[in-house]
Amino acid sequence: MARTPIPNIDIGQVYDLRYAEAEVHYEELGKLADFFGRNMPVHRHDRFFQVHYVKSGSVRVYLDEQLYHRQGPLFFLTPPTIPHAFVTENDADGHVLTVRQQLLWPLLAPEQGLAEGPVIAPVCVAFDQLDESFAGDVQRLDGLFDMLRDEFRGERPGREIALADLVRLIFVSLLRLSSRSLKAQPMRREDLRCFQRFNQLIEQHYPEHWPLADYAERIGVTEARLNDICRRVAGLPSKRLVHERLMQEARRLLLFSGSSVNEICYQLGFKDPAYFSRFFARNAGMAPGEYRQRKADDKEEAWR
Repeated sequence: MARTPIPNIDIGQVYDLRYAEAEVHYEELGKLADFFGRNMPVHRHDRFFQVHYVKSGSVRVYLDEQLYHRQGPLFFLTPPTIPHAFVTENDADGHVLTVRQQLLWPLLAPEQGLAEGPVIAPVCVAFDQLDESFAGDVQRLDGLFDMLRDEFRGERPGREIALADLVRLIFVSLLRLSSRSLKAQPMRREDLRCFQRFNQLIEQHYPEHWPLADYAERIGVTEARLNDICRRVAGLPSKRLVHERLMQEARRLLLFSGSSVNEICYQLGFKDPAYFSRFFARNAGMAPGEYRQRKADDKEEAWR
């Protein structure tokens, strides 16, 4: 059986169309999790570096089949094309920075002493494992991320230059800290591959509302084993993973399409608009129409 290609996500295209061509994209971790869900299946970002700076809560991170499960504060850095996946707990929050690779290449020149070359390994650094010699870099990162957030949201003169300079300063600190990357936790590779295969099948078939037994049969495991693997790998039951993918697409269509709630219901394979509204409200805490209106109000406020 041919392997399904790992999805490439361009965050400017799927999340924030205002910055589709931007070199720098910033968002709070909690807001991205509200959109994409707390389970982010394996994916990659061609031509972009991405850093998740988790200030609070715990996260399970898979960087090129290496598992890290830690409580924040921490950061994990994913270079371009590196497959990665992660699951954050509901209380996890922080910053997510996505940067076009060309902006960072000068920092990766060997003469800078921050990296041995443009190809660097993914890293996960927990701050409680650092000694006092790194306290200044950690304190600096907090301040720099706050400044980046404020600059990104504003439309002040010199914004692009300020963002580029702040990003470089942030990555200098990140690269200095990268020498203290955690060791990956042991994990059965077949469990991770089963989990990734499940997520690939979800991506292909979530609008068809397959029962879990069909997913398990296609993977070649029992439904109980599939659920056990999902709980051990992601800390979530298998049904929740399917529901989160449906919710991600529902949010995307509500925000970026002109389709009515009823039309979105049928696009996602639901047969009853009332049931779809209950499903959405149960997972989002509000009805689809209210979610669309709130996000429209938030966007209007952000543009003022």
